Amino acid sequence: MNKRSLIVLFSKLVALFVILAGCAPLGPAAPTAQAKHKVCLVTDVNGVDDRSFNATVWKGIEDGIKELGIEGKYLESQEQMDYEKNINAFIDDGCDLIITVGFLLGDATKTVAEKNPNVKFSIVDYSYGPVIPNVLAQVFSAEQAAFLAGYLAAGVTRTGKIGTFGGMQIPLVTASMDGYALGAQHYNKAHGTNIEVLGWNPATQTGLFTGNFESTDDGRTLGEALMDEGADILMAVAGPVGLGTAAAIQERGNAYIIGVDNDWYVANPEYKEIVLTSVLKNMDVTTLNVIKASKVGSFAGGVTLGTLENGGVGLAPFHELDGMVPVELKAELALLVQQINQGTLSSLP
Repeated sequence: MNKRSLIVLFSKLVALFVILAGCAPLGPAAPTAQAKHKVCLVTDVNGVDDRSFNATVWKGIEDGIKELGIEGKYLESQEQMDYEKNINAFIDDGCDLIITVGFLLGDATKTVAEKNPNVKFSIVDYSYGPVIPNVLAQVFSAEQAAFLAGYLAAGVTRTGKIGTFGGMQIPLVTASMDGYALGAQHYNKAHGTNIEVLGWNPATQTGLFTGNFESTDDGRTLGEALMDEGADILMAVAGPVGLGTAAAIQERGNAYIIGVDNDWYVANPEYKEIVLTSVLKNMDVTTLNVIKASKVGSFAGGVTLGTLENGGVGLAPFHELDGMVPVELKAELALLVQQINQGTLSSLP
């Protein structure tokens, strides 16, 4: 075969190769990268580092990043006018699940969710009636854990007086104050004592409130007022406001605090020597569960309730103050947990 024939043959082979390459791939196609499930948090005005609600919910998202490989983002609201704006920003960002925190975001969440029925939402510590189909509310039976805290406080007080106050007089706050006061009353009934609860009367629904969830100065003022009346175990149901109470207690050195929402011994280590326990709303646990449902496609609007029985609420360890709590009192608390879980305790609110 001469040189010209070889060139013609080579040209035909190249043409045939090109045709075959266009008809079928030479190997498996490269997989398309799948976008991560995007979970987006809108905080209230206290920000993501509030050591309370926002921080605990963000921890749930961080757990989702580690365990489920999701993408997590947040926007901090500087004022109430930011709530709807921040939620809409996450709509534009294509978030798969938008989580909002607290009753102050209730109206904004409802407005945006109803305009975007194909977007999944979860709001923490707030619920709607009737249910919004694309919103899953995370609510908590905090009164169960607060009941245990009131019983505990009544069992360890040295002055015979314990105290509480709230941020705002709304059901989510007063439910915990009810539990605390009724727990102390249950202790009195069981032991024939007369421990007094200052700051809240569950029968008349009257008591002390700061009117906000931000001012630590207000927390200091009400804490000092309760201590001046003789209370030596205090529970502030006011989020970060209670840090002002803790500061006042630490300075005086003659009282103890019961934290709320998360374990204050861990979240606020500067006050760990005065933290008796904390009434836990395990929002990180419920948030992670909502993320899992959203990611696998089982998400549904409605309400998820955290209780003592399912671990959604609880009483934190006594940590360094464990020695303050007699063994007999610990056994009584354990029995109360059983009774609450079985629904046989009639003293609960």
